[in-house]
Amino acid sequence: MYRDKTIGVVVPAYNEETQIAGTVETMPDYVDRIVVIDDMSTDGTAEIVVRLAEDDPRVTLIRHSENGGVGRAISSGYIWCRDNHVDIAVVMAGDGQMDPADMPGLLDPVIEDRADYAKGNRLITGEAWKNIPRVRYLGNSALTLMTKVASGYWHVTDSQTGYTALNRKGLELLPLEDIYPRYGMPNDFLVTCNIYNMRVMDVPIKPVYNVGEKSGIRISQVMFSLPLLLLRLFCRRMVQKYIIRDFHPLIFFYSLGFLLMLVDIPLIIRLILVWSSQGYAPPMTSLAILFCTIMSTQSLLFAMLFDMEANRELKGS
Repeated sequence: MYRDKTIGVVVPAYNEETQIAGTVETMPDYVDRIVVIDDMSTDGTAEIVVRLAEDDPRVTLIRHSENGGVGRAISSGYIWCRDNHVDIAVVMAGDGQMDPADMPGLLDPVIEDRADYAKGNRLITGEAWKNIPRVRYLGNSALTLMTKVASGYWHVTDSQTGYTALNRKGLELLPLEDIYPRYGMPNDFLVTCNIYNMRVMDVPIKPVYNVGEKSGIRISQVMFSLPLLLLRLFCRRMVQKYIIRDFHPLIFFYSLGFLLMLVDIPLIIRLILVWSSQGYAPPMTSLAILFCTIMSTQSLLFAMLFDMEANRELKGS
């Protein structure tokens, strides 16, 4: 136990036979349960966990009959923690990239009721730019900006980190069975937390790389799919939080902003066509583009400002 709270660590693992033993064996003594979810690995991950469980009664192995993705694995771990009355569920990847020494920093704000969901932030420290591969750092930063808009947690940075701690309230309240199964789960989960008014807090953690881990992320696969996912998540949050559960006028500002952006597209196309064929810019078309651009920008900025204000109380302290 940690400060009189039972701690369960959810470890999603897929083909981590070289890393999983180190992850489990370095788990702090105050951790009560270690739930390893083998997402139908094709290597010896499950067999290694079985041997670890023989020496450590805290270890429980859940084996998926088919590969469902990291989100599905985390969902299984969360559900196990909920059903077994764990007070706080921590998620640590099975690849050894998360330092167990950082765990108290995630647990303390949750135990002290300063946050419902604490998540690690690798970008706060000055070491992040040096230690994190450049492509992943820049991609993470871009996704973080988009996730701020989609999730409503404007104070949250490093949206893709998987080192988190969720309290008992979250385990009982959130729809754990509906967690997004694939890469993009952290973004989806933040949106769900916002819809349910969960307080979220960033906690500085150390980025750990080059410890033998193998990234399963393919940039070509996620560079288009994730922005589309974030757009769907944004629309879901707008409908669920500001229309169905409670009405907020920021819906009008977002709608007007996006509508004027759409109106801008044919006007810009017409301007280009006339300019290329006749050598001049139509004055009325130019004025219309200027009007739509200014008004759409102002509407979107006002909507974001309203959204920030509406979610101010969801910032963990």
